[in-house]
Amino acid sequence: MSGPLVGVKVLELAGIGPGPFCGMLLADMGADVLRVDRLQDSDLGLPVEPKYDIMARGRRSIALDLKQSASVNVVLGLAAKADALIEGFRPGVTERLGLGPEACLACNPRLVYGRITGWGQDGPLAQAAGHDINYIALSGALHAIGRKDAPIPPLNLVGDFGGGGMVLAFGVACALFEARASGKGQVIDAAMTEGALSLMAIFFGRMAAGIWRDEREVNALDGGAPWYGVYATADGKHVAVGSIEGRFYAELLARLGLEASTLPGQHDEKRWPELRAAFTAAFKAKTRDEWCRLMEGSDVCFAPVLSMTEAPHHPHNRAREAFVEIDGVIQPAPAPRFSRTPGSVARGAPARGQGGAEALTDWGFNASEIAAFRTAGAIFDTGPQKASGPA
Repeated sequence: MSGPLVGVKVLELAGIGPGPFCGMLLADMGADVLRVDRLQDSDLGLPVEPKYDIMARGRRSIALDLKQSASVNVVLGLAAKADALIEGFRPGVTERLGLGPEACLACNPRLVYGRITGWGQDGPLAQAAGHDINYIALSGALHAIGRKDAPIPPLNLVGDFGGGGMVLAFGVACALFEARASGKGQVIDAAMTEGALSLMAIFFGRMAAGIWRDEREVNALDGGAPWYGVYATADGKHVAVGSIEGRFYAELLARLGLEASTLPGQHDEKRWPELRAAFTAAFKAKTRDEWCRLMEGSDVCFAPVLSMTEAPHHPHNRAREAFVEIDGVIQPAPAPRFSRTPGSVARGAPARGQGGAEALTDWGFNASEIAAFRTAGAIFDTGPQKASGPA
């Protein structure tokens, strides 16, 4: 394992969405993440084969029935040796299991206890069920994304991953840094609604300043401006342009073969439909590859709209090694990059219990303690998990 978090031990109570994504980010940066899996398969919608569960990569696993007191004691024993714990249950669930912050911090006062939920640990909606789409709806983000007639869910990138898992990982890193100085752990209450809100900061500022309208497809960055949008090409594919600045806009016109004197002004919002029509016709005249030859690498602020199948093969992504292949599965490489302590993918996603015995040994448990864990109902293998190769 390599990365800036080598030496950090993280206990992950397995869940879905933002929790596993946070665990992946931490593991990619070198943290030793031990996942506590369920004994039984559930309705989490996970891939049949572990290797396809990319967000679970880099971990080792033990499996426990957390409704059993003996299993709870196993987790408390693990928490006593961990630097951080992350969980994504509804508020109050870990407390009812006997694994809440109070119980875990009693075992380990330096523990960073990271919690990720949709609505937060308190408030009127805290106990309500929800998913990404609901959390970003409450934050204002969903209203701002889509066509004029209706919002469009931006996958589950804004709530689950950007506003959820990534914010939790940031919180864990911050709390670990503070704990080194104070010697004390603390609880992180990460809510996807509030993470999505933080992603919206610039737009709330612009709206307050009167330069952003609380509508869709009427602003500079939401598809309203012709010079910041997506256009179809002659072969039915698409390209994206973001020619905001004046000099970039001039470059766009030149490469499209359009004369500024024959067009509405760049910032004449009332005539944006005319400008969009001119751009639409121009882009339709050539294929996506032809536009790439004319514009890619220029100051137009241009890129082809690649499919997920195409993205790994683009020359820039290949040169940057932005994708890696683990267990035969193409997937994003660890990000961001570090000059001295680069992150890596130490192993693929584990099967239930895979690598558990090795992890327990690495965490400092002796043979008799490990045997006691097995007696208490923990399921884990006895051999090391095969490494998957460098990222």
